[in-house]
Amino acid sequence: MKIAVQTGGMSERIGCDETYRLVKEAGFDGVDVNLDHLLRGHQIRGRLRDTIFDRPEEELLAACDQWKKGAEKYGIDNYQAHAPFPSLLPFSPDDPDYNGYILHCLELTIRCSAYIGCRRLVIHPFFLGTPNRMSPADEWNINIESYSKLIGAAKRYGVIICLENMFESNRGKVYEACCSDVSTACRYIDTLNGIAGERVFAFCLDTGHNLLVGKDIYDTMVELGSRIEAFHVHDNDGNRDQHLAPYMGVLNWDRFVAGLAAIGFDKTMSFETFNVWNVVDNELCPDLMRFIAKTGRLFASRAEKLRASGK
Repeated sequence: MKIAVQTGGMSERIGCDETYRLVKEAGFDGVDVNLDHLLRGHQIRGRLRDTIFDRPEEELLAACDQWKKGAEKYGIDNYQAHAPFPSLLPFSPDDPDYNGYILHCLELTIRCSAYIGCRRLVIHPFFLGTPNRMSPADEWNINIESYSKLIGAAKRYGVIICLENMFESNRGKVYEACCSDVSTACRYIDTLNGIAGERVFAFCLDTGHNLLVGKDIYDTMVELGSRIEAFHVHDNDGNRDQHLAPYMGVLNWDRFVAGLAAIGFDKTMSFETFNVWNVVDNELCPDLMRFIAKTGRLFASRAEKLRASGK
C-alpha cells in the first residue's frame, strides 16, 4: 500500500514546487491534487463565468502544468484529484443554466486530470442541502443523469470518477447527505457502472465525513468493499469537519486499520489533512507532514499484518 496527501493547505503557503518537494521529503508516494483551485467554491456559488474553463484548451492545460511538472520533478504520483465543487446549485432565474456550466467545467476537469497523469478524479455528488433539499427520488435521478453525462469524457481520457460520502449542517447540527448512506452509495456505483458498461465509477471514502454522521468506519469500509478506489483520510471532533491529522480527533483508527485489512486495500491511501496548516505554526508543519506520513506507513503495515494473520 502507498500513501499520499492533499496538495491543498501546503500550496497556498509555500507554492506548488515546494509542496511537491516537501511531500517527497516527508515520505509520501503521491498526492491528491486540488484541481478545484481552477474554479473555487466561492466562485461557483457566485455563479462566475468567463473562467479558465472558457479559455482555449492549451491555456487550460498550461494552468495545470504546475502539478504535472511538480510530479515529474520529484517523482511523485498524482494519484487522485479534487474536481471543482459544489457540483449543483439551487435554480436561479438570473442564470438558469449555470448548473449546465458547472457540468461543462467538470467534464473539462477530467481532461485536466488525465493531462497531469492522474487517473482518479473525485467529483462530489449533485445534491442540495438545507433549505433546498431534494426528495430522495429527485436526488437519485439528478445524480444518475449528471454523472452519466460524464461517462464519455471519463472513457476517452481513462479517468475513474469517484463519488464521495457527504454531509450537511444546519444551526450547528450535522445531518446525512448524498452518499452517506452506504447501501445507497453502493447502488450509485453499481448502477452507473452498469450504464457505462465498464468500471468508470468508484468511491472515495471520506473518513471525517463518515465520523460526522455517526457511521462506524469499519462497517462502512466492509460494505463498500472493492468499490473504494480512493480515500480522504482525516480526523475531527465528531461535530465539525476539521480535516485534522489522525489522533487529533475521536475517530477509532484501529477500526480503520481493520477495515483496510478486511477489504484488502492495496492501492494508495490519501490524507486530506490540509487544516493542520491552520492549527499549528507553519514552521512546525513540515514535521507534522512527516508525522502524517509515518502514521500512514503505520496504518499500512498494521493492515498488512492483520490480513496476513487472517484475524
